[in-house]
Formats: sequence, structure tokens, C-alpha cells
Amino acid sequence: MLRKLFNAQQDYINYFFNNLDYEQVQKVFEIFLHCKGTVVITGVGKSGIIARKLAATMVSTGTRAQYLSPMDALHGDLGTVTEKDVFVMLSKSGASDELFNLIPAVRNKGATLVALVSNSKSRLSRECDISVNLPLQKELCPFDLAPTTSATLQLIFGDVLTVALMRAKEFSIDSYALNHPAGRIGKRISLKVQDLMVRGVALPTCAPNTKLMDAIVDYSDKRCGCVLVLNEQRKLLGIFTDGDLRRALQNHGDQIMELTISEMMTATPRSIGPRVLAWKAMQAMEEDQKHPITVMPVIEEDETVVGLIKMHDIVQSGL
Repeated sequence: MLRKLFNAQQDYINYFFNNLDYEQVQKVFEIFLHCKGTVVITGVGKSGIIARKLAATMVSTGTRAQYLSPMDALHGDLGTVTEKDVFVMLSKSGASDELFNLIPAVRNKGATLVALVSNSKSRLSRECDISVNLPLQKELCPFDLAPTTSATLQLIFGDVLTVALMRAKEFSIDSYALNHPAGRIGKRISLKVQDLMVRGVALPTCAPNTKLMDAIVDYSDKRCGCVLVLNEQRKLLGIFTDGDLRRALQNHGDQIMELTISEMMTATPRSIGPRVLAWKAMQAMEEDQKHPITVMPVIEEDETVVGLIKMHDIVQSGL
């Protein structure tokens, strides 16, 4: 039964894509793009829930928008609407009295009225300045009543329009970060390698001719699971890790204490810059599934080593 329902929903969504009037969609997109005020979105019932979500997504991605409850609008909140705004009415049937009651008041405000409906012959479509029909074959609900497929189509349409606005306005990842300072999203787009890396005296380093006997103190005390091998100009020559230690023990046994680090290190290890996003560093560490790494040297553009980023610290940060 579930498989049949998923297939049916897929068919209904494909019907939407195959019958959408893209020329009309482009006209509405241009209205949104050139809006000098706010995109105000309203709806009744489930359409109201979708309207609230779409307004929130637009706000966070560079489009000035707000959700307005039809009832609240009729009782004073319409005072926020101006002639510069685009007033969007989201409705499956286009037959909601609450929306019809708003139309004269919104017209008096001078805002542009846009209807997004799934009934092209509806009264709402006729009375708004412009409308887009969201083609609905039928609801997934067995009674063809509960807003199931229709709500999905509203969400798809609104999200695509929002992303189109993001691209047209060249909304940057830095702007996105400013709008999302908290939570996992905020951390992912604001937390950089330099914010988490080990640096200064906490950084385990040694020269290439250092013997393991002499390097073992830094290796152990600083608990990074590695030592960075640098030349006199602090350029990276290699890295000596737990894995290198195990391999050296297998190959040389108790003779390893007399070997230099350069004889056991991994030359030309993967590295990353300090201003790269921390979650990008995590991806880089995991990109080779057969040989994942847990530490990565941090190198400036002049190839100078400035730190070490550890997978443990990235995970601990909440990314």
C-alpha cells in the first residue's frame, strides 16, 4: 500500500511540473524580484501554515517578507501594508471568504495582489492583479479532500521561487551566515578552521632530524595524536601520526627510538587554510572513505604552518 501511495504522489507532483504555466510564473517572479517593499504572504488553514513557512524562508535568504494572518489583518495588522508591497494570497480552492474580505482593503493600500491557487477559474484568481495556477490532479487523500498534495505543491512552488530570488539577488553565504548566527546552521556557515585549531605553544612540532626519543614528549603531552615536522621557516615537511608510529614499530621494532622523525613521517600530508569553514575541513578529512584522517595541518597562503585542526574538536563544536 505504501509503495502505491508514494507512486501516486509522484505522479501527482509530475502532473504539476508538466502543466505549470512557466510564462506566468516568470511574470510573478519579476514582481517579487522588483518589489520595493515587503512580500506579504497570507493563507487560511493549511495554506496559512505553508505561507508562514515560505515567508520565514524568504526572510532568511535575502527577500524582505512577512506572514500575515487573514484574521489579524482584518483587525488592524493590515496597517503594516503599503503601496510598495506585494500581497500574496495562497489558497487551494481560491474560494476562502477570509481572503475575499481582505481584497478591497489591500487594494485601498495600493499593494499588488498575487493569487497562488490550484483552481484557475476561481474568483480569487479573477480578483487579484495576477495569479498562478498550481496544477493539481487530485489530493493524495482517498476522499480528495485533505490538503495533502496541494500543500506539497504550494511548498515546492514557494521554495523554488525563493531560491530563484536568492540567485537573482546574488545572496552570498556570508549574508546567509549573518541571518543564522545560532544553531547548527549558524555554526556551519560561520565557524572557521582558525576558530577551532590548535595553535601556539599547544601545537606539537619538531625538526626533521629529531629522533623519536626527543619528539615523544611533545607527541604525548600535547595529545594531538601527531607531530608536525617543520623546517626552520616553519614550512611543513610532513606529519608523524599514531598510524606512522604503528607502522614504524611493525617495520623496525625497538630500533625506532634511534630513527629520525623524517624517516618515519608521512610526507606531503593533506592540509587546509585557516579561513576555510570548519565543516569543510571535516568533509576534507572524510572524503577518502578508505583512508579517513582525524588531524590536518593548517597552512597560510605563504605555506607557513599556523595550526592543527582535529576532527575531535570539530565534532565537539556541534557541527
